[in-house]
Amino acid sequence: MENLDNQNVEQPTAPEFQSRIDMTELSESLAKVKSEIAKVIVGQESMIEHLLVALLSNGHVIIEGVPGVAKTITAKLLARTISVGFSRIQFTPDLMPSDILGTSIFNVKNIEFEFKKGPIFSNFILIDEINRSPAKTQSALFEVMEERQITMDGTLYKMEEPFLVVATQNPIEHEGTYRLPEAQLDRFLFKINVDYPNLSQEMEIVKNHHENRFDDKITQVQSVISGHQLKNYQNLVKEIIVEPHLLEYIAKITVNTRENQFLYLGASPRASLALLTASKAFAAIRGRDFVTPEDIKEAAVSVLRHRVMVSPEREMEGLTADEIIKQILESIEIPR
Repeated sequence: MENLDNQNVEQPTAPEFQSRIDMTELSESLAKVKSEIAKVIVGQESMIEHLLVALLSNGHVIIEGVPGVAKTITAKLLARTISVGFSRIQFTPDLMPSDILGTSIFNVKNIEFEFKKGPIFSNFILIDEINRSPAKTQSALFEVMEERQITMDGTLYKMEEPFLVVATQNPIEHEGTYRLPEAQLDRFLFKINVDYPNLSQEMEIVKNHHENRFDDKITQVQSVISGHQLKNYQNLVKEIIVEPHLLEYIAKITVNTRENQFLYLGASPRASLALLTASKAFAAIRGRDFVTPEDIKEAAVSVLRHRVMVSPEREMEGLTADEIIKQILESIEIPR
C-alpha cells in the first residue's frame, strides 16, 4: 500500500517540475516580432514561424520560392527586429570566396599583410540567390556554417554569437542557377518552400500598397529583441524536456529515410540532431516546456526535404520528397 501511496503522491508533482521553465518572456518577445513583421508582410505565417524556430534553434535556413514572394524582404525584416549586426551578400556567377570571407591586403606603412574581414563577419547574414554562384564559392561557407569559424592564412577567426545564415534561392528550373552541393544543404536546419499568396492575401497586399504612403516599408519595423536576449532564449530552448520514447521516434524517422525504397539518398545523423533541436523550438513557440510528437511531425518535413534525394524512377513519376516524408511519418507509430 505504501508503494501505491507514494506513486499517487509523486505523479502530480511531475507536471510542476516540468513547468519550471518560464516561457512567458520568450512567448511575448516572439509575439512582438511577429506583429512587427506583419506591418509589412501579408500571410506567409508558416515561413515566419519556421524562421523564428530557426532563430531559437541557432540554425541556418534556406528559403526557396519564385521571384517576388517576399523571401528577401521577410529575412531583412526579421533581422531588423533583432538588434544585432546585419550583412547582405548578393551571390553572382563571378563572386569569389574572398569576396565573402575577406582577404589579406599588404599594408605599406607596417610592411606586412593585414586581414580585411569580409561581409560574413556579422551576426545575421542574408545570402540572396545562393544558387546563382558555382560550387567553388558555395564551398567557402562550409566551415563558417558548421563550426562558426573561419581559417584564413593559418589564423582562426571565431564568429560572434548569435550567428545565423538565411539564404534565398529560386527553384532549380530557373535559368542560370547551380544546384547546391549535398554537403552544404545538410548544414541548413530548414528548407522553407514559399508559395504564392491566395486571393484574399493578394487583395490585401494590393490594398496595403495602395494605401501606404511610405517609400521604405522596412523603416516601419522596430527592433524588439537584443542579441543577449536571443542567446538566453536559445539556452532556454536547450532545457526543454524530451521523453526517451520521443528520442526513439526521431531516430526511427531518420533511419526510415535510409531504408525507404523511394529514396536514393537518406538523411544523415545531422538530420536527427536538427529534428531534435527544431522540435524543441516548436514546443517553445507553442509556450510548452516539453516536446510532443506533433512538434516532431511539424518540424520533420522542413528538416528532411533538402537532405533526402528521390530515386530517379519515382521523380519521373512526379513523386516529391515532401510526399515521401509524409508517407514515412504516417507509417511510423506515434509514441504515446
